[in-house]
Amino acid sequence: MSWGTELWDQFDNLEKHTQWGIEVLEKYIKFVKERAEIEINYAKQLRNLSKKYQTKKNSKEEEESKYTSCKAFQTTLNEMNDYAGQHEVISENMTSMIMAELTRFVQELKQERKTNFHEGRKTQQHIETCWKQLESSKRRFERDCKEADRAQQYFERMDADINVTKADVEKARQQAQIRHQMADDSKGDYSSVLQKFNHEQQEHYHTRIPAIFQKLQDMEEKRILRMGESLKSYAEIDRQVIPIIGKCLDGITKSAESINAKQDSQTVIESFKSGFEPPGDVDFEDFTQSMKRTVSDTSLTNTRPDGKSEPKIPGKSRGKLWPFIKKNKSPKQQKEPLSHRLNDFMTSKPKIHCFRSLKRGVSCALCFGFHQGATPEDFSNLPPEQRRKKLQQKVDELNKDIQKEIDQRDALTKMKDVYMKNPQMGDPASVAQKLIEIGNNIEKLRVEVQKFEGWLAEVEGRLPARNDNSRRQSGLYETQNTAPVNNCAQDRESSPDGSYTEDQSQETEVKVTPTEFDDDFDDEEPLPTIGTCKALYPFDGENEGTISVAEGEILSVIEEDKGDGWTRIRRNEEEEGYVPTSYIEVYLDKNAKGAKTYI
Repeated sequence: MSWGTELWDQFDNLEKHTQWGIEVLEKYIKFVKERAEIEINYAKQLRNLSKKYQTKKNSKEEEESKYTSCKAFQTTLNEMNDYAGQHEVISENMTSMIMAELTRFVQELKQERKTNFHEGRKTQQHIETCWKQLESSKRRFERDCKEADRAQQYFERMDADINVTKADVEKARQQAQIRHQMADDSKGDYSSVLQKFNHEQQEHYHTRIPAIFQKLQDMEEKRILRMGESLKSYAEIDRQVIPIIGKCLDGITKSAESINAKQDSQTVIESFKSGFEPPGDVDFEDFTQSMKRTVSDTSLTNTRPDGKSEPKIPGKSRGKLWPFIKKNKSPKQQKEPLSHRLNDFMTSKPKIHCFRSLKRGVSCALCFGFHQGATPEDFSNLPPEQRRKKLQQKVDELNKDIQKEIDQRDALTKMKDVYMKNPQMGDPASVAQKLIEIGNNIEKLRVEVQKFEGWLAEVEGRLPARNDNSRRQSGLYETQNTAPVNNCAQDRESSPDGSYTEDQSQETEVKVTPTEFDDDFDDEEPLPTIGTCKALYPFDGENEGTISVAEGEILSVIEEDKGDGWTRIRRNEEEEGYVPTSYIEVYLDKNAKGAKTYI
């Protein structure tokens, strides 16, 4: 089955068909291009969506990220970011592996088609020229034959006419002979041209045209096969990212399964508990002692067997217990100490008004006339438990800063040792001043740590022993710890840590060991990976804190060069250390958390 033998006379139709085939391929290329644009736009929108809902640093959302549900949501956002990356991979692969390759292939097809049809047109023009020559020779032979016949007839008439001179007869005879000779020559030419045309025609329809049409057939079949391969690649590109997309979805599922409602409830308790004990019963204040009248059946008291009177409260004049409504005012109130479990200030009328209008996060300044100033350095404006958490958090931050300074000092020390061993790499004296500054910073930070640890020990010494079965308050006293400026100050005492306590004679101090809170604050995670690096030269890593690398080895970067000439890297989860920055080539992930540039 060959186009050359089956379609020998369909030159024009083959030209249209091959042009249509190229247009189909170009249409498919356009489809892939638009699909790649959709994928890249979709990935961009997913990344923007993920970025939009990411937790902002130094914001309220960052504090909310300690809940398991918020952590799961943040994990979902991170996984969606990776999910968007896979759609970017699809777009890139379709552009490079399909669109670019097919575009070059189409150009090659167009050039090959143009060459073949140009050759075919030349062959057609040649056979047409041969045909025209044959027709011209044929017409000339026909014309010469007619002229010879007329010359012969004229000679015969002249020869039969007795009135014609012999010279005229001879002239007519010679003319007839010339015409016959011309006819014979035309006949020979016609025969020669005819043979040549038949040979050319045989070559045209059995050799040249079949060869050209076979090339066109091969070109068309190659186009069809190439389009089939491209369609297969189109599906394979999507299939390659399915496992990674599956991992992203598995990560979302895993984060959803990690949500712990009980743990979040406990986190709420630890975030908002004040450390105060719940209020006790309100003592009855007897105002009838000054009255001199006889107890009767209509009095407000009943006589108990021991002779003491028991108050009887009528329904309409019943005084509802605090903190649901304030007590009726009396002309004069005699202040008496409360029970061991309640501070004096809790029974004052302004405090009752305050409890009725409590809202989380809203100050009671309107009730007490408090002045909202700047937050004290020792957080003495907070309840004891919240103050302890803030102080512990501050101590942890300072310890991290100290560790950071120590790491920088160690790196500079190592760099100084390298400079001393290899003077051509740098001057050891150039880092001496920096080491002095870092040492001073470490001392200042340690002084700060001691100061905050002192406040922390003071607060922990005043906190009551914690009992899991006891009730905990969540923000009830959140607004009572700022300094009062009105007459409420005379009804309560302020402890040195800024929290309100009971009478000093009845205060029970229970020392709480700091280890109770270790689990809440000592879960320091390893440094995240912010990029990769490739070792340009081998490094032995003999000094403490360094790590040996081999030339060409690929490792993870966890801390950039801070200007000291050293970069912190990790080989696996447990093996990490410093290497000279000049020994490696770093590839940072700009989207990685913690990626910074130090100048």
